[in-house]
Amino acid sequence: MARLLSNILFRGLAAYPATRSSSVGCGSWYQVGNRYFSSESNDPDTHEDFRPTSKVESSGVSLKDIIEQDVKENPVMLYMKGVPELPRCGFSSLAVRVLQEYNVPISARNILDNYELKDAVKAFSHWPTFPQIFINGEFIGGSDIILSMHQSGELKEKLQNISKQGKAE
Repeated sequence: MARLLSNILFRGLAAYPATRSSSVGCGSWYQVGNRYFSSESNDPDTHEDFRPTSKVESSGVSLKDIIEQDVKENPVMLYMKGVPELPRCGFSSLAVRVLQEYNVPISARNILDNYELKDAVKAFSHWPTFPQIFINGEFIGGSDIILSMHQSGELKEKLQNISKQGKAE
């Protein structure tokens, strides 16, 4: 019976390729499940107008400058996977839920949108994991740290001077 089930399962899985790819224009699209990924073409005949560009690189502003500005201008800054309305991992979701308990405005950036930003935030804070929470310009840590601070009452003290308008009083 077990052999029969394993043969049926094996034949069923063998009928579907692990990844599917097809050439599209200057790059390739890879489908894994329902997610699509693109890769940049190395074709020298690709016109310059169709090559990917980085708006940050062309603006003359570095990612470090953007992070410094985010942390300075936003009393509660969260670098997370997803956005506060739709976190993309359990740790980011936990961080948002804990911070929402204090009814303070949360500013956030989705690190999944830009992997260069992800690396820049890691270098800025010297912390390898996400989410990363900054309160009043100070790096606090991740979701486990703010959960512990919440349970001890320390987080309430850190957030007490932040009004609903988002400015430290």
